[in-house]
Amino acid sequence: MFNTFEKPLIMGILNVTPDSFSDGGRYHQCEAALVQVEKMITEGADIIDIGGESTRPQSISVSSGEQIARVIPVIKAIRENLSETVLISIDTTLSTVAKAALAAGANLINDISGGHNDPQILTVASEAHCPIILMHIQGTPQTMQDNPYYDDVVSEVLESLARSANNALAAGVKKENILIDPGIGFGKRKQDNIDLLGHLEQFVATGFPVLLGTSRKRFMGSICDVSEPNALITATAATTALGVMAGVQMFRVHDVKENRHAADVAWAIKKTKI
Repeated sequence: MFNTFEKPLIMGILNVTPDSFSDGGRYHQCEAALVQVEKMITEGADIIDIGGESTRPQSISVSSGEQIARVIPVIKAIRENLSETVLISIDTTLSTVAKAALAAGANLINDISGGHNDPQILTVASEAHCPIILMHIQGTPQTMQDNPYYDDVVSEVLESLARSANNALAAGVKKENILIDPGIGFGKRKQDNIDLLGHLEQFVATGFPVLLGTSRKRFMGSICDVSEPNALITATAATTALGVMAGVQMFRVHDVKENRHAADVAWAIKKTKI
């Protein structure tokens, strides 16, 4: 599905949760979720990433049953009312949720634990022949910002993602169906995030497509001296443009239009160098 990229892809975030850090409670009703999905598709989203569990710092884990109850009606409603072709990603670390979402019409899995929380999710991806995004996280959402530490964040995250990819390959996932995500903001200090963004080309050099998720992240607020997540749209778009120039192929964002524009302009410039 993602062997070749004609242009960078924009993944629009849809949190059908009551407690996500930026938009919790806005789209957990199916009707409101559909309105938001239609808006994101109109603004240029290539993929809709649907999650039924908040992964903000210190968030509480949600059972598979509750996640399924939140996400499956939305996936089915998208397929029945909006589009049979738009790509849908299920944002979960649980194999049962992933399997149910794929059966309902999702196309790929986005696992923030990199396949470590529930290794059976790798088997689900393998058997479904679907792509899986493996993210790096230090700790869990509940603990990840409790004094995270690295000696060399770039090399350590690269090594961890290589292990995750090898686990996926061993489970039968084809190499072309593996994507990686350095996990900006997930168990990282401010400087760790900046260092990772400054070395994105090393992640691209692994040969796996790279997803970047910086959308409205707190570390940018400390740089820009703002505290409200929705005030970081421009900052997010800046990282999207930089990511495109580094070779990143996919961007997970709340604000589709602004990041679509940033990606398209950066891509037009980058093509002059190819």
